[in-house]
Amino acid sequence: QLVESGGDLVQPGGSLRLSCSTSKFTLEHNPVAWSRQVSGKEREFVSCISSQGDYTYYADSVKGRFTISRDNAKNTVYLQMTSLKSDDTAVYSCARKMSCSIFAAPLEPWGQGTQVTVSS
Repeated sequence: QLVESGGDLVQPGGSLRLSCSTSKFTLEHNPVAWSRQVSGKEREFVSCISSQGDYTYYADSVKGRFTISRDNAKNTVYLQMTSLKSDDTAVYSCARKMSCSIFAAPLEPWGQGTQVTVSS
């Protein structure tokens, strides 16, 4: 299971950078995806990055505002979030995948996540 960090309370229009990492195995051989979930609602795909970082994918709801990146030397995947809206409020989790297809299941359970709250 991966460990997420960086969530916080932020005002609308603000920015946050989330991190996803683990000390138990290397991430560099797999795509890594971010998803988010609001209590009582279905988990929603947010973004995915290929193993070498040359391909990235985004949900339409975050395209142009969020940027996914990775530093394989640090075994960490990042999600830079800008122009945050109240609709972005959720618990954000990450997981490795075999591919960035939305139909590909994660290789491990989604992490416990980090809470992002967008509110004035």
